[in-house]
Amino acid sequence: MTAAPASSHTNAHKTGVIDVGGGFRAIFGAGVEDRLLEEGINFDRCYGVSAGSANLTSYMAGQLGRNHTFYTQYAFRKEYASVDNFIHKHNFCDLDYVYGTLSNHDGENPVDYAAFEKNPAEFTVVACNGEDGSAKYFTKDDVHYDDFSIMKASSAVPVACQPQFIDGVPYFDGGIVDPIPVQKAIDDGCDRVVVILTRQLDVLREQHHDVAPARILRHSYPAAAERLLNRYKTYNDEVALAKKYRDDGRVLILAPEELYGLSTLTKTFEGLERMYRAGYAQAAQIKDFLAS
Repeated sequence: MTAAPASSHTNAHKTGVIDVGGGFRAIFGAGVEDRLLEEGINFDRCYGVSAGSANLTSYMAGQLGRNHTFYTQYAFRKEYASVDNFIHKHNFCDLDYVYGTLSNHDGENPVDYAAFEKNPAEFTVVACNGEDGSAKYFTKDDVHYDDFSIMKASSAVPVACQPQFIDGVPYFDGGIVDPIPVQKAIDDGCDRVVVILTRQLDVLREQHHDVAPARILRHSYPAAAERLLNRYKTYNDEVALAKKYRDDGRVLILAPEELYGLSTLTKTFEGLERMYRAGYAQAAQIKDFLAS
């Protein structure tokens, strides 16, 4: 299936969608985006963080169901994510397998690169510069045929994955530096922004999960470790900001009501299926929001 023409929204709003990723929980966004494809809804700007950048790549290429296959089939292969990978490759999730072996033109489930390239939407992918801890906003110009390096960079969970080097600079998961780039979208001129969260809206993020990884990371990348240590605060602040913009009508927040036993790196088939359906169901609100 190919994407519908760019301007299915007829009003003058500048629209954006943010998919925050979240490892296996990110299948929630896959459900949202499949419904968007079915309903022919497009955005002027797409913002992807971590696995959210991969979700949006399939969405922009018009590949209905592609993300669902990755989460519910390929993700159970040891080549995709496993302790075995971590032992032998120092990457729990083998990003080269996901974004190369499977996704390149000769792979098992290639990105329709021509359709992705033709889609007029702007594309922004967030990553964390490992050297100085700053946010890096990659664009569609940084994506090339059989080269999805920026998605790998945005998805490189610290300690679970090695940093991804682009032009000699090490990058880590964008979620540690700008997990919900709602201010970026507003600054870019969007006045209707759909934010796809993969945690419950009113559950604050806590620091304790990040303390041990930050301690390990500090030896090689102290600035990135500092961002990781403070990720909980950045995330909670950005949720609060999204709610503020929601209250004045500029933002629609979609979030799961439960996590169905999923976390960033743990999954069950049933949990994935239920999370996908939850995202699909919540996407029903988007059409009216964009028209408001």
